[in-house]
Amino acid sequence: MTTLTETPQSTDPASARPAYRVTGRRVLASEWAKLWSLRSTWITLGLGLLFLVAFGLIASARYRSGYGSGRLQGDFARATGVSLSLFGTNIAQLALGVLGVLVMAGEYSTGMIRSTLAAVPRRLPVLWSKAAAFGAVAFVLGVLGAFVAFLIGGRILSGTPAAMGLSHPGVVRALFGAGLYLGLVGVIGTALGALVRSVAGGISLLVATLMLIPGLASLLPSSWQDDFDPYLPSNAGQSMFALTHDATTLSPGAGLLVFLGWTALALACAAYRLVRDDA
Repeated sequence: MTTLTETPQSTDPASARPAYRVTGRRVLASEWAKLWSLRSTWITLGLGLLFLVAFGLIASARYRSGYGSGRLQGDFARATGVSLSLFGTNIAQLALGVLGVLVMAGEYSTGMIRSTLAAVPRRLPVLWSKAAAFGAVAFVLGVLGAFVAFLIGGRILSGTPAAMGLSHPGVVRALFGAGLYLGLVGVIGTALGALVRSVAGGISLLVATLMLIPGLASLLPSSWQDDFDPYLPSNAGQSMFALTHDATTLSPGAGLLVFLGWTALALACAAYRLVRDDA
């Protein structure tokens, strides 16, 4: 008599599923997909590019008009092709910084952050991936807008003292510096969104950091301004793409280091709260 022995098969559904590991690459891919799935991403990036290019061309056209009529005064009389083409940077930084806040704080307002952190229990890879993904997008958009505004603005400024080409010393560095500045502003916005966990609060803190504090600092005595004014985030960042410098401003390299320090501080504070507090 023959006895047949059958090997029992597991009926556990979990054993039939492949094992997945949470890796930095997969978290980054997930955050990249979420970034482009939002309609607000496309709209805000479009506005940022529009502001950067349009305001640069408007400034170039105004310079051309003033030069033709002999009515150039103040800062416009000392403007260069780079400063005119990058005139819209201060407006574009708001659009990109606000989107950076939305990238992180938006998940807290909808409650999606709980699902995100449940999938990535270590938490910090979520912050790094969001900041890296959006920072890269903001950098590319900033460089693209800066070059487009400069090349088209150069045609408008042709024949004027402000006209210059890409071969002019410092021009390419300034255009890439503007893109890098906007990219880091996007990273700071993401960090503020993680720190405050509120869209309105994050945007308010961003505007105060980049615009209100430098304005208030200008009301202080000039002897005080010289000591710390160049090290404020927006002033240090603007020195990254300035073509000329004086004793009251930082060099491009020093400005980059200072602005990187502010970016690292914002990320460190956001990382501390993300690890310490529950969503």
